[in-house]
Amino acid sequence: MTDQAWPWPAGAATGIGSLPGTDIAEAQRVVLGELPALPHLPELPARGPGADLLGRTAGLLVELPVEVYAARWRIAPRPGRDLRRARDLMERDLDQLAEQAEGYAGPVKIQAAGPFTLAAGLELPIGGRMLRDPGAVRDLTGSLAEGLRTHVAAVARRLPNATVLLQLDEPSLPTVLAGRVPTESGLGAYRAVDPNLARSLLHTVVEAVGVPTVVHCCAPDVPLELIRSTGAVGVALDLSLVTDLDPLGEAIDAGLGLLAGAASTGPSPDGRPPTSAEVADRVRQLWDRLGFPRRQLAEQVVITPACGLAGASAQYARAVLAACRDAGRRLAED
Repeated sequence: MTDQAWPWPAGAATGIGSLPGTDIAEAQRVVLGELPALPHLPELPARGPGADLLGRTAGLLVELPVEVYAARWRIAPRPGRDLRRARDLMERDLDQLAEQAEGYAGPVKIQAAGPFTLAAGLELPIGGRMLRDPGAVRDLTGSLAEGLRTHVAAVARRLPNATVLLQLDEPSLPTVLAGRVPTESGLGAYRAVDPNLARSLLHTVVEAVGVPTVVHCCAPDVPLELIRSTGAVGVALDLSLVTDLDPLGEAIDAGLGLLAGAASTGPSPDGRPPTSAEVADRVRQLWDRLGFPRRQLAEQVVITPACGLAGASAQYARAVLAACRDAGRRLAED
């Protein structure tokens, strides 16, 4: 593998996105304190519609207003209260980030749903997921690309000394590619999306935002080669779901960075969070099985929780982030 500069420092750790609670000021204090090398903009879905992954990202779309109908997000005829709420929450979060991270000069990660997770979750005005209409999926991708470019610029304005890293959350990507997204009746499934189309549309978003982008997928069967070919600099995944090491080894050898979900987001049988030594050992063992030199590990890999932490207690979530941070430092010292 050729030498390259990663958009994060060696031994870095970060969060996946979601945290428990409803106090954004406190959540950002925790992130900036526990993850100083690569803080992320926390998401607090407990605040309700507009703070969830779909609503938060849908609020960034350009000329595609959304609303909540029957507890689901759908495309709306005109902007309304639900869209205003999603945008107000994001604006408040960015203002709080600017206040608390004033003067911060390192990389900062923001997260948004990718086009296929959005298409599998957002509904058309006439019913059914956007995924059913290929034209709607293309329109959605273009709207998302433009919205994320504007969002990245808004973060960069507030933190002028920082560098922005974008994480596209695509938990639905494997089921979209496999044709396993169920229709509303539950009796059928939407047609599988062609991998070449998926690659093309993801590339559209990655190219448009103009900042280093990682794709996060905490599901089995992550399409690693597809993700690598979109121009993404890295992939974020749950190590406990990796069953075939060969595709991961090929992707890393080809230069893909790895955000390694190595810290469990649920308590162990004795109720304690993982220790930094346990997290570091888990990543080392995987790296050794892949056959790569240890000196490369701390540079190419970022330590993360296995997935979001919205369902954890505040105390547990903080302990997991601290374990990830200290595990990253252990790997940098190897």
